[in-house]
Amino acid sequence: MLRTLWPQRLRAALLAGALLIGAPSFAIATSAAAAVSAVYTAPRTATQVTYGAIKVDGLTIAYREAGDPKNPKLVLLHGWPSSSHQYRNLIPALAGRFHVIAPDYQGFGNSDAPDPAIYHYSFDGIAATMEKFLAAKGFDHYGLFVQDYGGPVGFRIVGRNPKALDWLIVQNANAYEVGFSTAWDGFRKALWVDRTAETEKPLAAFNTHDGIKGVYLAGAAHPEVISPDSWESDAGFVARPNELRIQLDLFYDYRLNVGLYPTWQRFLKDRQPKTLIFWGQHDPFFTPEGGEAFLKDLPKAEMHRLNAGHFATEDNLDYISGHIIRFYDTKVKPKR
Repeated sequence: MLRTLWPQRLRAALLAGALLIGAPSFAIATSAAAAVSAVYTAPRTATQVTYGAIKVDGLTIAYREAGDPKNPKLVLLHGWPSSSHQYRNLIPALAGRFHVIAPDYQGFGNSDAPDPAIYHYSFDGIAATMEKFLAAKGFDHYGLFVQDYGGPVGFRIVGRNPKALDWLIVQNANAYEVGFSTAWDGFRKALWVDRTAETEKPLAAFNTHDGIKGVYLAGAAHPEVISPDSWESDAGFVARPNELRIQLDLFYDYRLNVGLYPTWQRFLKDRQPKTLIFWGQHDPFFTPEGGEAFLKDLPKAEMHRLNAGHFATEDNLDYISGHIIRFYDTKVKPKR
C-alpha cells in the first residue's frame, strides 16, 4: 500500500510545484506584501525600562529609566562595585507608580571610565556630575534612594540643594561612625593613615570576582534567589583596564566622607525629610547600629530591619518595592 501511495504523493507535490512556478508574478508579490504587512511591532509602555546615555562634564553617563514622566520622580543611586544594574529588578517594580531613573557613576557600569592617571576620581566629583545629570534629565525635585556609595553621593547633592529632596529611602548607606564594621579596619587603620602599595594590597581583593560574589551572598537569607548576573556583571566591569586603580582611588577618598558625617547628620536633623529605612542586619560592611543611628536624627523615620546583607533588594525585592509604594502613598503623597 505504501508503494502505491508514494508515487501518488510525489505526483501531487510535483504538480503543486509546477502550479506555483507558473503562477502569475503579481500573485507572489501580493503574498509577499501580505507577509510584510503582518509584521508585528511591540508598543512601548511607560513601565518598560529604557537605556540611554547623555554627555555630562564631557563624559558619557549611562542610565536606566522607566515610568510615566508625569508621575512622582524617584532617583536610585547605586553602591560599590555595582551600577544601575543593581536596580534592574527594582526599577520595573516601581515604574508603575514613579518616574524612576538610575545613573551609572563615571568609572562604573556603562558610563565613561577615563584613565585615573589623568582624571581624579572622588565622591565630590561623582556627586557634582550626578547633580548635573539629574538637572539635564529634568529631575529638579525627587525622592532619593541611596545604598552604600549612593549615600555620600546623594547627601552631597541634596545638601547643596535641599529643596530637591522630597523624601528619602536609605538602604545600608552609612552616615555614622558606629556603622563601620571590622571589615573597614584595613581602610581606617591602614590605607587612610598611609596609602602605599602595601596598604592597598589587602583591599584589592575586594575587587576580585570571588570578593564581589562574596559581598552579594554574605548575610543573605536566601542566597539561592540571588542571580549570578549580579556579581558577574560587576566583576566584568571591575576587570576592565584601569578599573582597579579607580576603585582604590575611591577607597582612599572615602575617608573624606567620614569628616562630612556631622554635616549630613545635621542636615537630616534640621530638615526632617520623610524617611524610609531598610537595613540588612548582616551586611559585612555596615553594622545594625549604623542603621539605628539614623533614628537619633530622624525619630519619625520608618525602620525595616531585614534578615539580609549588603544588597538587600536582591532577595527582598517584593518587600522593599511594596513598602516604598505604600510609604509614598500614605506618608509622602500630597493630600488634595
